Amino acid sequence: MISGFKKTVSFFFALFFLIFVAAPHGFSQGGMLDPVKWSFAVDQKNQDEAILVLKAKIDDKFHIYSQFITGEGPIPTSFIFEKSKDYVLAGKVAEENVVEEFDPVWEIKIGYFNNEAIFKQKIKIVNHEKFTIKGVLNYMACNDKQCLAPTDVDFSFTINKDAGGGVKVEKKDEVPVIDTVVQQQANDTTAREDVIVPGDTSANYLEPGCGETEGAEVRETSIIAIFIGGILGGLLALLTPCVFPMIPMTVSFFTKRSNTRQKGVFNAIVYAISIIVIYVGIGFLVTVTMGSDALNDMASNSFFNLAFFVIFIIFAISFFGAFEIVLPSSLINKADAASDRGGLLGIFFMAFTLSLVSFSCTGPIIGTLLVEAARGSSYMGPLAGMSGFALALALPFAVFAAFPGWLHSLPKSGGWLNSVKVSLGFLELALALKFLSNVDLAYHWGFLKREIFISLWVIIFGMWGFYLLGKLKFSHDSDVKHISVSRLLFSIIIFTFTVYLIPGIWGAPLRLISGFPPPEFYKEWLTENSSECPHNLTCFHDYEEGMKYAKAQEKPVMIDFTGWSCVNCRKMEDNVWSDPKILKKLSEKYVLISLYVDDKMLLPEAEQSTSAVTGKRIRTMGNKWSELQAVKYETNSQPYYVLLDNKGRLLAKPRGYTPDIDTYGRFLDEGLCRYNSRKNQ
Repeated sequence: MISGFKKTVSFFFALFFLIFVAAPHGFSQGGMLDPVKWSFAVDQKNQDEAILVLKAKIDDKFHIYSQFITGEGPIPTSFIFEKSKDYVLAGKVAEENVVEEFDPVWEIKIGYFNNEAIFKQKIKIVNHEKFTIKGVLNYMACNDKQCLAPTDVDFSFTINKDAGGGVKVEKKDEVPVIDTVVQQQANDTTAREDVIVPGDTSANYLEPGCGETEGAEVRETSIIAIFIGGILGGLLALLTPCVFPMIPMTVSFFTKRSNTRQKGVFNAIVYAISIIVIYVGIGFLVTVTMGSDALNDMASNSFFNLAFFVIFIIFAISFFGAFEIVLPSSLINKADAASDRGGLLGIFFMAFTLSLVSFSCTGPIIGTLLVEAARGSSYMGPLAGMSGFALALALPFAVFAAFPGWLHSLPKSGGWLNSVKVSLGFLELALALKFLSNVDLAYHWGFLKREIFISLWVIIFGMWGFYLLGKLKFSHDSDVKHISVSRLLFSIIIFTFTVYLIPGIWGAPLRLISGFPPPEFYKEWLTENSSECPHNLTCFHDYEEGMKYAKAQEKPVMIDFTGWSCVNCRKMEDNVWSDPKILKKLSEKYVLISLYVDDKMLLPEAEQSTSAVTGKRIRTMGNKWSELQAVKYETNSQPYYVLLDNKGRLLAKPRGYTPDIDTYGRFLDEGLCRYNSRKNQ
């Protein structure tokens, strides 16, 4: 029996996972939502005091909240002003246009703003020379369907001394937007001819006659593939000790409780349909609340990657038997009591009780499934995944109720069920490393390079194989007196995979797991010919630097908008770029510029700016390249390939994930054709 403390910790880890995966947010990255625009101004009263005005323009149907919310409620708007000897805050930030109403959800009175919010902070001026007031505000925007993640916005007010000794006010009617990458480069060209700015990106100006390829993005994960993955997840959940023993018990309950066999079959079918409705409802909830891209955007968010790593480790330890992840007993008891009502509603609550009781086994599988389903950036992804999961989980209850004699063919519950659970623990442990690797790559920490990652997988899968052979034993395992045929076959598969991984430690490509380990150039053992680019290609990680080189070499450019956490990007590099014909074109015919949109390296303060798209601060290299892609090409999906001449003009319709080598080759050929055509003109 685990302690109450462990139960509480387990529950909150599980709840944290479901909140961030199955609720308000939702791995190529997608569209952006920014319903609040901030502007800042200074209202000068006299030489000794001023009022700082912070104004928010709020899109229709959205609202933000007052600073003054007491008790448990939504996240209030808050302001932090940097301390300075130049001024003193006089009182608190005042609010205008606030609406106060009783909120039945939170059961408290809440102040919020529609359309426009005005905040004013009075200050006493100490230094009458020129100075700047800086700070950051935080707010949360909601509508009647969803709440966006709390957002930080930097602000600044500059107060200048005029010739007469007074204070000159710098008024800002809009957010003080520092030029974006594109704007900066465009401005610089007036004084520097060597800077190349992205030219016209409209496909309407592409000359015909170069064998134009379709530029539509190909999705890696189809809805059918997600649905099949859901079925596999449901079958795994079915074979866990939380669910499998329930099959004969439930079928027996319905057959004994019903007056006729037909009635028993009908009740069991209703039970199975209820299970499907419950789990598909979860998928529907994810779909309507997070949209198609929110969870997908988490792929490049280091906080969520680190959180997923911790949560998956917790799940793995739970599967190994250290403790159980359980939901509150009061919730389970209420659902169980509701199941006693009888009729169709009672049967539904029986299914709901099964969902709650089996959470310790199904929760990690559902969480993993929802994360993977959202990789396709499709509204249907989570819905399709949960439909497959629910169908595989529910179908046996209906089938065995219709044919109760088949129950005798089921294997008896026993130690093998715990073996399935422990096996899932090994799998969760391996998957957890992927999330940690994403953070390591984005921040360039360098502690989980390719050799280390693959070595850890070799150890994890090797131990899994030994476990199946009975050489390792966990607390809830039964004694293995002999090895069954199924255990032997699975151990052979696991050991084969382990042996396959070993050459990868020394640089083998490992296409079977392409996208999971760090890229092949991110390694400890570097040689003289090693580069920070796939396949030792010559590439640039700075747009301007790469364009200068292309101009000097008189070559066209391929901009590779990529990400350290982008699985599709690694698949393209490992499986498409590695083709000899493709590799030859990339190395000899093009200048490659790889821009990582999730790179966390901080920009020098002089190069930091405010996004023209989202209004958020551009602090990192990744922010800079993401802004360039969003502003110039109106997308933020990765991988995204753009062919330009060395004057910055488009050579072909940009492409996304394109796993077909021939199609990708024709794309490169189209760019070369058009470049040579322009060159000869």
